[in-house]
Amino acid sequence: MSEAELFDILGYRSRKSEVLSGKRKLNLAMIRKIREKLKVPAGVLIQAC
Repeated sequence: MSEAELFDILGYRSRKSEVLSGKRKLNLAMIRKIREKLKVPAGVLIQAC
């Protein structure tokens, strides 16, 4: 996945870094974008929060 694709899903670099390091949880908008773009079931993403 490219930086541009991650930016589209997670937003700014600092937010992306926080999500990937576990310091910030996924929000509903992020979950929806991940579900749309990567076809990951929303239930899996919600359980991870």
